[in-house]
Amino acid sequence: MLYQNFGGIEMTDQKIQPKVVVFSTPTCSFCNLAKSYFREKGVKFTDIDVSRDQTAARDMVRRSGQMGVPVIDIGGKIVVGFNRPQINTLLGIK
Repeated sequence: MLYQNFGGIEMTDQKIQPKVVVFSTPTCSFCNLAKSYFREKGVKFTDIDVSRDQTAARDMVRRSGQMGVPVIDIGGKIVVGFNRPQINTLLGIK
């Protein structure tokens, strides 16, 4: 990690994580895999249970065109399913 000193204030080169929203259901195995992966990588996310929130379910379909879960919104980019390579690219995970 690089540090720079600006008038006594140290700044790092860390990037700010984009907002991550996971549209899921409790019984979805791929949803649970995605959420476990985010926890493992230290990614903060909001989990929305679309089985309990019909407004959120409609929002998920509007964003993705899909009724299946998981649908993951990473900084406004939609990932349908647990697509690890696409998630890693969007989050800058190597």
